[in-house]
Amino acid sequence: MTSSLSSISDAAHASVNCSAHEFLANVDADWASHVANMGPVRLESRPAREPYEALTRAIAYQQLHAKAGDAILERVRRLFPAQRFPTPADIMATSDASLRACGLSGAKAASIRGLARATLDGVVPSLRAAKTMSDDALIERLVPLRGVGRWTVEMFLIYSLDRADVLPADDFGVRDGYRRLKSLPTAPAPRQMRELGQAWTPFRTAATWYLWRASSRGQEFERKNRSASR
Repeated sequence: MTSSLSSISDAAHASVNCSAHEFLANVDADWASHVANMGPVRLESRPAREPYEALTRAIAYQQLHAKAGDAILERVRRLFPAQRFPTPADIMATSDASLRACGLSGAKAASIRGLARATLDGVVPSLRAAKTMSDDALIERLVPLRGVGRWTVEMFLIYSLDRADVLPADDFGVRDGYRRLKSLPTAPAPRQMRELGQAWTPFRTAATWYLWRASSRGQEFERKNRSASR
């Protein structure tokens, strides 16, 4: 199996998810119970987005709730009413003051401008080119850009390229989900998480989804318990 699902038909994609579901259910009893409760993987990717757009959106959403990020991006988009999404050239022609007036911090405005420049310079690949590159090659190429950390590239790999074997080990939800899945007192460190994740290859993206669900369900259960005890 390749590391990219982008060229797989819808029917084959469903088959891959089913295989991931079955594979992870056979890891151990904890995984079997969690997978049975959650059912097959349900990830909503956006495979038509160019890397520039996907990474710009990721930067804008960093450390914000989804609604706040949506509002900021909509204000940026309105600066260019003729465009579905501003081009790199549009961003380069826009002042920092205009970008910040949309709600972007100075650091995010600088990061988005740097990303636009890197796209124009050919550092950020096109979607077609990105599909031909390995996960490691994309991480190595994009992580040096300001505001684009490993986690940001991993989200791009998962949601824009449909890569099947990505484990964002630095992600809080992934590590917290594993802690809850295994009833551990503390979450594993990122390095330990990467080592643990080797057992889930070639379906680490599916494992990521299941761990996110374990974290969110656990947090929701705790919130309900706190409310009930008041």
